[in-house]
Amino acid sequence: MSAYISISSKTHAALHRASPEFRFARPEINRGAKKEKAMKHSVALFTLTAALLLSLPARSADVDWKKVDAALGKTAAVSGEVHRYGLPRSDLRVTLDGIVIKPALALGGWVAFAPIHDEAMVMGDLVLLETEITPVMSKLLESGLEITAVHNHILRASPATFYMHVAGHGDPEKIAASIRGALSSGSKTPFDPPVTTAGPAPAVDLDTSKIDEAMGAKGTPNGGVYQFGIPRRDPVTEGGMSVSGALGGANAINFQSTGNGKAAITGDFLVTGNEVNPLIRALRAGDIEVTAIHSHMLDEQPRMFFIHFWADDDAVKLARAVRTALDKTAVAQH
Repeated sequence: MSAYISISSKTHAALHRASPEFRFARPEINRGAKKEKAMKHSVALFTLTAALLLSLPARSADVDWKKVDAALGKTAAVSGEVHRYGLPRSDLRVTLDGIVIKPALALGGWVAFAPIHDEAMVMGDLVLLETEITPVMSKLLESGLEITAVHNHILRASPATFYMHVAGHGDPEKIAASIRGALSSGSKTPFDPPVTTAGPAPAVDLDTSKIDEAMGAKGTPNGGVYQFGIPRRDPVTEGGMSVSGALGGANAINFQSTGNGKAAITGDFLVTGNEVNPLIRALRAGDIEVTAIHSHMLDEQPRMFFIHFWADDDAVKLARAVRTALDKTAVAQH
């Protein structure tokens, strides 16, 4: 059974109790007039399955997360019930406009699991070279996972990098093993623990207090990059489940020092269709380059677009321009 729509025996029993007339369609009844009836029952069963799964309490305790960690070869950062695993492309040396991009700026792949009873929904963003896209995609599809987008985030980078968004539902341990298997066979994404040193974490050579003031929010240092996660006022849902910031449902703004008070910035804004052009007009007015406009999900409500951007200029000036752009959208106020 695929990792994507596997249904546990407990879930199947619950479905039977909820609606006894539903059964998995048997091959022998898919004939003539019965075929249409069986197809209708299958569609109704899938709909009921999704509704019932989402009505069950999201209990992280029902998942053995140590097994998921072992299957993926990573340790999760836990935010509420969501377990998020970083997959940075620390093996790559990517430059853009003469700037060496730190993994936390624009090479930070990840996958995140949100529990649904003893199963999980997974969403993620994998950073790949052009030659890695097809082999990784093929392996993921073979395992039953879905590909929801493939696109660029930045322009002019050398080597060029692309971002593959994935989604699925099922046994989280099997999903984790499938993702690791696909990346290990089709890419050079590192899974070994990073080499640790006794020295301090990389410093952020920026006036972060002034950036915080301009952004109207508090950032967080990560790997030499100053990061912001700005939530929307109203949550986005996918399949009836709220897409939290840990699942990719927030505006992501990253600052990397380029010296003398300047910073390279990139990330993505999460906006509705009517917010796209007001936002990109504000970005261009602030001399911020718009590098991509696209979707990351397939069935989200409301329909959302992700706007990626790039600039290298005075960090505080850019923070003010980003805040002006954010204010064109329905973001949560701090």
